[in-house]
Amino acid sequence: MAPREHVFIMLTNMRKEYAELRREDETSPGRVFWITGLSGAGKTTLGRELSNRLRAAGRQITFLDGDDLRAVIAEELGHSAGDRRRSAMRNARLCQLLARQGGDVVCATISLFHEVQRWNRENIPGYREIYLRVPLDELRRRDSKGIYARVQRGDARDVVGIDLAAEAPEAPDLILDNYGALDVAAAVDRILALCASPDGAGARHSAALVAFKTKAESLDALAPLLRNGCVLPQVRFSVVDWHSDNAEVLARVIAAPWGSDRVIVRSSSRGEDGSAGRSQAGKYDSVLGVTGSAAIAQAIDQVIDSFANDGSDEDQIFVQPMLDRVAMAGVVFSRSPSGGPYFIINYDDRSGLTDRVTAGAGDNLKTFLCLKSRPGACPPSLASVIDLVRELETLLSCDAIDVEFAVGDDGRLYLLQVRPLAIEWQEPSTNDEKVETALANVARKVELLSRPHPYLHGSRAIFGVMPDWNPAEIIGVRPWPLSLSLYRELITDAIWAYQRDNYGYQNLRSFPLMVSFHGLPYIDVRVSFNSFVPRGVPDDLAGRLVNYYIDRLLSEPHLHDKVEFEIIFSCYTLDLPERMSRIAEHGFSPQDLAELSGALRRLTNRIIHGETALWRRDRGKIDLLAQRLPTVRNAEIDKISRIYWLIEDCKRYGTLPFAGLARAGFIAVQLLQSFVEVGVLNAEEGATFMASVDTVGSRIGQDFAQLSKADFLVRYGHLRPGTYDILSPRYDEAPDLYFDWSNARPASSAPARFALSIEQLRRIEQLLKEHELDIDVLSLIEFIKAGIEGREYAKFVFTRSLSDALSLIKQLGEEHGLSVEDCAFLNYDAIRTLYSESGSVREVLVESVARGRECHALTRNLVLPPIIASPDEVFAFHLPPSQPNFITRKNVTAPVASVGDPPESFAGRILFVPSADPGFDWIFTRGISGFVTQFGGANSHMAIRASELGIPAVIGAGEAMYQRWRGAKKLCLDCTSQRVLVIA
Repeated sequence: MAPREHVFIMLTNMRKEYAELRREDETSPGRVFWITGLSGAGKTTLGRELSNRLRAAGRQITFLDGDDLRAVIAEELGHSAGDRRRSAMRNARLCQLLARQGGDVVCATISLFHEVQRWNRENIPGYREIYLRVPLDELRRRDSKGIYARVQRGDARDVVGIDLAAEAPEAPDLILDNYGALDVAAAVDRILALCASPDGAGARHSAALVAFKTKAESLDALAPLLRNGCVLPQVRFSVVDWHSDNAEVLARVIAAPWGSDRVIVRSSSRGEDGSAGRSQAGKYDSVLGVTGSAAIAQAIDQVIDSFANDGSDEDQIFVQPMLDRVAMAGVVFSRSPSGGPYFIINYDDRSGLTDRVTAGAGDNLKTFLCLKSRPGACPPSLASVIDLVRELETLLSCDAIDVEFAVGDDGRLYLLQVRPLAIEWQEPSTNDEKVETALANVARKVELLSRPHPYLHGSRAIFGVMPDWNPAEIIGVRPWPLSLSLYRELITDAIWAYQRDNYGYQNLRSFPLMVSFHGLPYIDVRVSFNSFVPRGVPDDLAGRLVNYYIDRLLSEPHLHDKVEFEIIFSCYTLDLPERMSRIAEHGFSPQDLAELSGALRRLTNRIIHGETALWRRDRGKIDLLAQRLPTVRNAEIDKISRIYWLIEDCKRYGTLPFAGLARAGFIAVQLLQSFVEVGVLNAEEGATFMASVDTVGSRIGQDFAQLSKADFLVRYGHLRPGTYDILSPRYDEAPDLYFDWSNARPASSAPARFALSIEQLRRIEQLLKEHELDIDVLSLIEFIKAGIEGREYAKFVFTRSLSDALSLIKQLGEEHGLSVEDCAFLNYDAIRTLYSESGSVREVLVESVARGRECHALTRNLVLPPIIASPDEVFAFHLPPSQPNFITRKNVTAPVASVGDPPESFAGRILFVPSADPGFDWIFTRGISGFVTQFGGANSHMAIRASELGIPAVIGAGEAMYQRWRGAKKLCLDCTSQRVLVIA
């Protein structure tokens, strides 16, 4: 459509609107257009233009401006919250009075009070609420009245949005993001659409200047309107056009100015891209880089064939010039998958191709996320892309879109595709303000926790989801409230620090290791790094050491799941002098190195030495928990008491010694790796040693092949894929889901045999003496095996108590009318309260569930980076690159499956598993060829299992690569070269 034709149609539509308004003037009562927003949002400008347009249509109009109203009817009031509320109510009552006379009222006022907004809606029949939403950074930039500058100088106070809370509208009839692409005329056009129906129904969608149609039609309609990008020309035709006269279609293509150059032939089916929820993205073919009539015809046939049984004669194909010499290309979502207010840009600025992101085939793809109200935080290279998306949101009257774009090497921005985004709305879009408020609170907490602390070394703090006790792996990045509260209770609030202190590290008791940012769990990495400094290290050295650790992680964020192996020094190993050479390059003196080395040696000797070794005591406590469990389980006590004591015993005799055995396990693995580093073992011998370790995980496979179903479930039935997740069924609750109980169960292979040669034994003995490690070689080998085995056994035992407690919580909920889904929203504090206080059990449970449900709804809409180093990164960030852990030295090429697929389909496939939780051991009975986890470290349970079983695995791929690889049809896991290849 030509631009002049478009303008004519817009004018015709405006005349129709005015005619409709004149007809309403004869029958409808007065209406109130309540335009609200912060100071500087543009309320007065928009209100005047709206008044002029309504007046031109013949309506009787009264325009009320907030500043003028204050001078006339609220002159005696100040600017406190109470006086502002009283002033807002006077405005509301005046609007009601004027509307009763039959005229329309346009009121431009801040008045951001829920009480006033609700009163208006209940008492003014023709009330229309328009919220002008503008980021605070943009308001400060505009500052036409100088208000924000005066606040910054300290010359003003009681400013809404700064000193006084702004209660953003709960259910406005229209939200206008009044910055960027939206101009006043377009904004008024959208407001006028509110007049189309008495109740304003559909106002958010009826004012679109362009409606979604097919892929090609949408691009064609947008082409003459875009100011922040351009659309490539096209030749469009239907399937029936092609079948009727393909020669004529080819002639049209070749006749185009670009028709003899390289072109792209694209699908534009009626069943794709037209409406949210059925985009069919990627389902149909596009053929790139086609030249010549014969090749174009073949490509068109290929695209039509891809429609297959879904197609119809009305489906379209379109041909465009091929965009070469591309500087950047990618995809933008203008909402997160759960509906959160984020721009998410996945882009490729290296390959020079346009399809690396959509194909999921790029090795160097980048992902940037930005809160929609903070576009100024976007890097300059992406600013024009954000401008284009915001313009498209306005033109399409849709704030949840999926946009494909490319930037030519001349800097020109091209729109390649736009479709409605299919998202899982958790809350209405008006909840965006809650997200913004929550993130502001998170940023403030980050700033507070980053300040110097009298009992902590290190000048700054950082936060991560993967270091140390790794909540992303164990409970997930958005855990249910019950999972989060139990993990804190059992591990990260106190247990972790008690056991670390017991093992000879700094005393960090009373410091919680994990903080919750509105339900998102993060490790306080400064606290963690302090806890790995051996007791007795001088304060000056400890402070410099913690700062070095923090700086190293910030410079190499991909090591966030490997901090104990790659960054910190937590024990003495045979290769420690070589590893310490790195910090010698960062200002640490020989005396510093000797001081630290000696402290680590003393600590390590205390942990591993003979019969007095700390790990032996902890191993005995785990056995005590196994003995105590039947006592609590069979005691004649009420259900709440049983839950409480299962968890108390689990802490004292389960997770407390488990934390010690986990420390011993880490030290064991590091010692084994040092054997390889100093040349005593080669890499294959190290892998053989790991495969020879007799862990609970390795015994599961053997027992599955040998035991009856009943006996197997007695031994392993308490395990859950999500250890802390009440919604994750136990093995004995869903045995057929996890296991194939057919008679032909695969026999488990015999464990590998490992033996040291005489020469290797002598070499290790010599190294132990040289490094002053107070242990003989056979005892050291015993420790390494016992450390790895003990950690896995302790986890197996304590999870039985935890799993039983979760089952009892489920039963308790059912007895009081709560589903198991409801129980996931409980906080464990409710159980503690019920144990120690009298009161209504149901009331306590229902209140806890309601609070948890509300908080978790917000949690699901928050997106934070895996590492937070500053408050600003809460609002905008690039996902850091990940460095996965490749297990074994094998290669496998196989189709892809996800753990949510039917288990019978796993055989021969590379399985994608969200975490390295031990509850996923059942997958090894399904004949998988390899597996990939999103989270997990080199020393995680699943890493050990992969090494034992000789299964190629990628542990801790990170969010971006995990999602990209999971979308492929076939992968090659090349663990030898440590790479993953997308085959199809």
